[in-house]
Amino acid sequence: MKALIQRVRNARVDVAGECVGAINQGLLALVGVEPQDTPASVAKLLHKLLNYRVFSDADGKMNCSLKDIDGGLLLVSQFTLAADTKNGLRPSFSSAAPPAQGEALFAALVELARAQHRQVATGRFGADMQVQLINDGPVTFLLEA
Repeated sequence: MKALIQRVRNARVDVAGECVGAINQGLLALVGVEPQDTPASVAKLLHKLLNYRVFSDADGKMNCSLKDIDGGLLLVSQFTLAADTKNGLRPSFSSAAPPAQGEALFAALVELARAQHRQVATGRFGADMQVQLINDGPVTFLLEA
């Protein structure tokens, strides 16, 4: 499982002109599921999302996690993160999980996140989504579980 995380001042996801998920300060996580991923991958990725230290402390150092600042977590499924881009000029999606597996593991991530964190919003799996954000820093990391 992969998550491209961005520290944001705010972020939102729209589907067909309707806002389906929004947060203020926190993390936007674009999540890609791969065929070898399991529920253990979900738990490991969520642990990283909630505890990865990307927010500044009083001294301006990245020592605080999403949990520490009680920030929002916006989870957006993005199968393109699992693409194979090593060869040629067109991505191959054979390295992404099949849609049913991807949807099930993404739903498990959302459920577990909501059980462990107060502010969780999501996009809509499989939908054509428009994502808006103000990246704070900018600060962007690729996490792998």
